[in-house]
Amino acid sequence: MSLQASSGAQSARLQAFLNWFFCEHSMTHNPDHGVTEEIILPDNLLPLGSVLGEGVTPLEVSMVLAKVFKVQYAEVALLRLEGGLLKFLFPEHLRTTGAIPISSKAVAAHTALSKKAEIFNNFARVKHASIFETIKAVGSEADEPAQPAPIQKLMSVPILDHKLTVLGVIQISRKGLDPRFTQDFSREDLHDLELAAGVLAASPVMLAN
Repeated sequence: MSLQASSGAQSARLQAFLNWFFCEHSMTHNPDHGVTEEIILPDNLLPLGSVLGEGVTPLEVSMVLAKVFKVQYAEVALLRLEGGLLKFLFPEHLRTTGAIPISSKAVAAHTALSKKAEIFNNFARVKHASIFETIKAVGSEADEPAQPAPIQKLMSVPILDHKLTVLGVIQISRKGLDPRFTQDFSREDLHDLELAAGVLAASPVMLAN
């Protein structure tokens, strides 16, 4: 199996990782392992190579993900599993607010337990804990709405290592006051986020203590 991506050390590392990722998650389900399958990484995912760099921060990772998925960086949530709790790495203002027990009914907890990607294009109607949506970042502009716009659309994907152990959860959302004016996520978007989660599994952000 071969993978085409851009040149450079980060891209080479990304190629090698995704080559393994596809072998583990795609070829194992192919009854004919003798078939050579060519995987071409979509151009929109090439910036993900930067999340593998040493010293990368959760903010930098979230900025890259926001660019890739065409959302605001405040619509990205990155959580790491530690001792049965999903702790926020991003948004930064939620890092000290609290954590999500994987035994709870939160969407992120369900994603971690099921190890399955989920997409919700009617998220406002889904029963969920909205407490984290209402917390504003310190230093928010005074002319901003008293309450942040609620999440209308959401993708939630587990971050798994090579042993399929859950490292965390990545969520991409679209917020708005009216779901009619908030674009749906597609199955292609969800597939891209699964690939992104595979890359994040090798990122120093998820491996750091």
